[in-house]
This record gives sequence, C-alpha cells and structure tokens, in this order.
Amino acid sequence: MMKPLCAAALLALAACQTNTDGFTPDGLPGRAVSPAEDVDGLMVGHRLMAAGEFELALRAYYRSMAQDGPTVDALSAIGSANLRLGRLGQSEQMLRRALDLDAEFVPALNNLGVVMIERREWGQAAHLFRSAFALDSGRSEEIRQNLRLALANLQDSGYSAENNNEFALVRRGNGRFLLLATP
Repeated sequence: MMKPLCAAALLALAACQTNTDGFTPDGLPGRAVSPAEDVDGLMVGHRLMAAGEFELALRAYYRSMAQDGPTVDALSAIGSANLRLGRLGQSEQMLRRALDLDAEFVPALNNLGVVMIERREWGQAAHLFRSAFALDSGRSEEIRQNLRLALANLQDSGYSAENNNEFALVRRGNGRFLLLATP
C-alpha cells in the first residue's frame, strides 16, 4: 500500500520540476530557485529595446531598479526607453539622475544630448556631446554625428545681428498694446 502512494508523490513532484530551459513540463515559465538563476532585468530590457519593445523594456528596467536599487545603468536605461517612447520630460529626469550618480557615464551624456536636440536646445546638446565625445575618446561614430548635428544647428540657429523685420506697436486702450508685423 505504501508503494503506490510513494509513486504518486514522486510523479506529482516530477511534474513541478523545471527543465534546464526554465520552463515547467507543461510549458509555463518556471520561477528562479536561487539568486544565481534569477534573470538580469537590465539584460532583458536591453534585448527588448533591440527588438523595438520599448514599453516592455521600460518595465524590465524598473524591475531591475526595484531589485538592485537606482544604479547609473538602470537610470540611464530607463531614460533611454522613455526617449524612444517620446517622453522627453521623463527621459531628461532619469538621465540627469544617472549623471548625478556618475557625471562621466557616456551613454547618459549622449542620450541627454539627444533629448536636448529634440527640444531644439542646441547649445546644451553640443556641450553634452562634447563631453561624451571627449570621455569616449572619439571612438563612437554615433556621438561624433550627434555632435556635428548639434554644432551645425547651433551655428545656423536663425539669429543674426541684422533684424530685417519691422513691427508696429498699436495701442488698444487701458494700457494694452498689440505688436503687429508690417509687410
């Protein structure tokens, strides 16, 4: 009578065992048994970013930060994901937090420069790209191109010493004025 119960218990335990690929026999993902088997949230996030899954990457980065704390890598990655999602304010905030932890972290400098380009703040973008370019020793072609773009737009910002526009100030009464461009 003892043998059938033992066999049934062993079969039940075998069904719960995970394979080497991290999945249970029924095809569902298993859980990590030890910290050594745990998945690196940053690595998962980087792979999702490469696949164009920016929202999922952002979630993976937040999980990584919840587990390991706010590291410069996690903050920079969150800023990069927000940048790809078009969330410039959130991106800038996270990238600046990353630079508060490590002012010489090249990816954060470059990505913050990209945020400044998106905001058309050419001077600040050029400064950030110069810093990233110097810290990277000029090895990254991407940073070099970003610096060129910022400098070109800084020089061609549309401001000139000569103002050819003529304006007329028209009084509307009670201390209100209207500025009109004249043809």
